[in-house]
Amino acid sequence: MQKIKPNLILTVGVAVLLVGGGIAAYYTLVSRKFLEGVPLGANVVPQEAMVAVSLSTDTQQWDKLNQYGTPQSQAALQDILKDWQNRVFTDNGYDYQKDIQPWVGKEIMVAFLPHSSLLSGTPPTTDSSSTLNQQAMVMVLPIANRAKAKELLSQPKTIPQGQTTQRSYRGVDIIETQGNPKQNYSMAVLGEDFLVVTTDPNATERAIDTYRGSGSLAKTPGYPAALEKIKTTNPFAQVYLNIPVATTVASYHSARPIPTEKLEQVQQHQGLATNITLESQGVGLKSVSWLKPNSQKKFTVENQAQESLKWIPENTLMMVSGSNLKRVWEDYTQGANANPIAPFNPQVLSSSFKSATGMELEKDVLNWMNGAFSLSLVPANPNPRALERFVAGLVLTVKVNDRTAADKSLTQLDEVMKNKKFKVSETKIKGQPAVQWVSPFGGFLVTRGWLEGDVAFMTLGGSIADQIVPIPQVPITSNPLFQQSVPMGLNPNNGNFFMNVERVFDPKVRTLSLPQLPPQQKVWVDAIQSIGLTTAILSDRTSRYDIFVKVKTATTQPTETPSKQP
Repeated sequence: MQKIKPNLILTVGVAVLLVGGGIAAYYTLVSRKFLEGVPLGANVVPQEAMVAVSLSTDTQQWDKLNQYGTPQSQAALQDILKDWQNRVFTDNGYDYQKDIQPWVGKEIMVAFLPHSSLLSGTPPTTDSSSTLNQQAMVMVLPIANRAKAKELLSQPKTIPQGQTTQRSYRGVDIIETQGNPKQNYSMAVLGEDFLVVTTDPNATERAIDTYRGSGSLAKTPGYPAALEKIKTTNPFAQVYLNIPVATTVASYHSARPIPTEKLEQVQQHQGLATNITLESQGVGLKSVSWLKPNSQKKFTVENQAQESLKWIPENTLMMVSGSNLKRVWEDYTQGANANPIAPFNPQVLSSSFKSATGMELEKDVLNWMNGAFSLSLVPANPNPRALERFVAGLVLTVKVNDRTAADKSLTQLDEVMKNKKFKVSETKIKGQPAVQWVSPFGGFLVTRGWLEGDVAFMTLGGSIADQIVPIPQVPITSNPLFQQSVPMGLNPNNGNFFMNVERVFDPKVRTLSLPQLPPQQKVWVDAIQSIGLTTAILSDRTSRYDIFVKVKTATTQPTETPSKQP
């Protein structure tokens, strides 16, 4: 899938290179009423678009974006914008603020269309594989000031390389460039409403068909209703992902194509829509995903993750929580079978667990883990007897539905570890009984026990058990950075995620032995302080995701010494 760059707004300048004699098409189609509650360009983008991004043309929003991050990330962003400006505008004698901004609407839409053969169900031939790999970009520029637009389009400048040609499709004039060594474009003016620029003549025709009444993104089942659920004042961007099309394309490009029956399961999902806003301390995202109206698949409405937050200590660097660990595993297993980019194969993990322990992961362990849970990364207590590399530990907490079955499975695991030459012994943590496994080589420590009677915990790595037993004295909800990062408007919710990015990736902290990031990635990671996420199941067909990326700004930059982080 092509990566959407925020500065694609700059490519609108190519339109003025294409017009030639195209002004005659400006009034050939009558204006019409478009569906409200969706980005205006969604009325022209074909329904089979894989991804569509609507971007604000408000200069104040772009100025605000340029203020985010470190001086290095700001400079990197400016380099990207300058590169686009040189290639699209300066090299062709145009300026966005002067030539485009006076007539363009409040937002533009950029969409990517896969090759139509990928959606037809016909297996591609070898000869056509290179063509099928290509995706057509469609840019829709609503015309807000018709007089200004007509003034510019009636005075086109000659392109420095190649030539322009003109043809007609369904009564609409299409202007196209040929011989441009960088990129050829195709353009059409639709009535008095839109200027459409594409990288593929066929995509231009598909946009004209959509304008004439064919299925548009705006008419996608559930799309307007989904946007209403995440309605935001003055969004910087709105993103739509067509899940059925995206999985089809991903399967085609994957070395491990999705089997037909698994592909059909994933394609019961309809879409994922996101509204992006620029806030004082970072970027907020409100997302909603939904199923097709006739899908057999349904979501289980289960929002009980809040309880797990009191089991997580304040100094936690990274955590994820949820409502039901057993169900999360089942859902992941079902999805991973039809996901070519799944991070790990659940069948392999299950087989490895059975080979190592003789136990069934799903039957003997996960079967009693059907309550709220959390998995957290916590800095370890200073311990001169432990190996220095374990400066942090993982802790899993999970509420169980069958304490007897849980005790039986955990005792069985104790015996397995004894057979593997681990030292397994009972211990006390703040007066409460627990069990420890110590590797025969020393340093590697696992501690397990119980919180509040029916909440099992297990730590791995550094010494952290005393930070959570009997429960943390100060929970993560008291952490100021957590409060600033994790959206808590969804209440009740199905789960949370939090990462103190600054601490996790800071080599000076030495909390983790992470490899050095490449410079082109490090510059963006260094601009982020933290990331927070909250999810909720709204209904049996709709899920919500609220995300906040807290970025560094001029007021949060360190001066002489690094600021202390929670």
